[in-house]
Amino acid sequence: MKSASKHFVLLLSAVALLAGCSKKPMRPDPSATLIGPQGAGGAGNGLNPTDVATNPDAAGLQSRGAGDFDANGQLRGALEPVYFDFNLSSLKASERPKLAAAKEYLAKNPQYRLLLEGHCDWRGTSEYNLGLGDRRANETKKYLTTLGVDASKLETLSKGSEEAQKGADAATMEKDRRVDLVVLKQ
Repeated sequence: MKSASKHFVLLLSAVALLAGCSKKPMRPDPSATLIGPQGAGGAGNGLNPTDVATNPDAAGLQSRGAGDFDANGQLRGALEPVYFDFNLSSLKASERPKLAAAKEYLAKNPQYRLLLEGHCDWRGTSEYNLGLGDRRANETKKYLTTLGVDASKLETLSKGSEEAQKGADAATMEKDRRVDLVVLKQ
């Protein structure tokens, strides 16, 4: 009986030793990193980050027309994204007209719904950014309902920093802190 206990303890010790403990990697400080072969944002690629943000062809992206739903029944780009300040989920007064336009769009197109997709810049842990993206999406939903949009027409989803450009400059990070208003078919 005593040897069985000893074997059990040895087995548990071996399992604990083999399992180890996983440590999350630390993200580097943006000012301490160099991106690309020429540093400072990969200047050797011939593209300026603002060119990519304002010119879809510069990034190889295709613009979508007003009626081009993808295979998932989603239409992106018909409504402007709502931008947020660093580490905040409160709506800026300057962004509220975009949500009024979204309300009008839904009023004119009652067959559609909206997916409010929360995004963050690359700084912070994945878990924190998922929570922040969720708070941003829900704050946007709350404001739309105060404008009179039926809550059943609104869905929220947090992407956190999943699609954020790692090590981006300040202008790019500003564009990553947003809620995308994605039109959905019923």
